Amino acid sequence: MESQDILSMFEKYFPFWNLLSDSDRALMLDNTRSVSFAKGTNVHNGNECSGVILVKQGCLRLYLLSDDGKDITLYRLFPGDICMLSASCVIRAITFDVFVDTEENSECVIINGPAFSSLSEKYAEVKIYALEVAVSRFSDVMWVMQQILFMSFDRRLAVFLLDETAKNGSDTVKLTHEQIAKYMGSAREVVSRMLKYFVSEGIVETSRGTGIKILDKKRLRSLASEH
Repeated sequence: MESQDILSMFEKYFPFWNLLSDSDRALMLDNTRSVSFAKGTNVHNGNECSGVILVKQGCLRLYLLSDDGKDITLYRLFPGDICMLSASCVIRAITFDVFVDTEENSECVIINGPAFSSLSEKYAEVKIYALEVAVSRFSDVMWVMQQILFMSFDRRLAVFLLDETAKNGSDTVKLTHEQIAKYMGSAREVVSRMLKYFVSEGIVETSRGTGIKILDKKRLRSLASEH
């Protein structure tokens, strides 16, 4: 049943799947495994070739780690998302260390890096797909860098809260101050101070039990669009 689930995912998410020969499809299936990870597990550690990761359930966080242990979140992966930055043997231009942790209990399908790399060398469609997935994520990375380098923190936090409400389809962000700080590459104290200011302005309401509720989305959008 597991192999059938993997086959269904390949058919759904890989546009090149039907272009592969029967033997190459078998090669890819034979070099793929389903793995369950507990929350907080390190899935990919630096510049090793962990393979191509397809998220089935849960959430993964990709981040950079400084020498002094500070990390900056690049983006998160949700069900149906694919991670190519964990497969440096497939895209050899990846020479920087990216780390991947689970944000919650997660189920992933992992394709062996060398096996996927051999198919990308054989099929132009596979190589193009891998590059397109990686490049599409670099726009997310550049957006994070732009925010850190050029935006004031109140604007960055406003953008973050709006993005979270859009993802969740809810006006409540159920994240701790510590989690928000980690995602934004900041300190918890800085996040707490700015949220306290947002509360005083009637923009949000905070509660230990329910998270951060957006009260004035129009004002939040105004802050997010300031230059």
